[in-house]
Amino acid sequence: MDSQSTIRALAALAQEHRLAAFRLLVQAGPEGMAAGAIADALEVPASSMSFHLAQLAHAGLVSQQRRSRSIIYAADYAVMNALMAYLTENCCGGASCASDAACSPIQSAERNVA
Repeated sequence: MDSQSTIRALAALAQEHRLAAFRLLVQAGPEGMAAGAIADALEVPASSMSFHLAQLAHAGLVSQQRRSRSIIYAADYAVMNALMAYLTENCCGGASCASDAACSPIQSAERNVA
């Protein structure tokens, strides 16, 4: 992933409803969710959710596919992983990190970030 792709992805995620939608799609798995179900789950008007999902798709974070009358969105795990790799590629100065290093992922129960 290059810096421009990273900037696009981070800009897309830097909005409350888009971040919530992306996290919901990550939880939904590869089968994804219909746009209407995402809007309902997040209590966001469908027209607004369509705009936010389009921004995530433009950034490459989600894919979309039409199934009958619905548009199904799914998180693009390869892009998500590439973004995380880009952000952490210089962790610990590029050396192998110890398992208790500051850059190791923490469990959600431990995350109490304001």
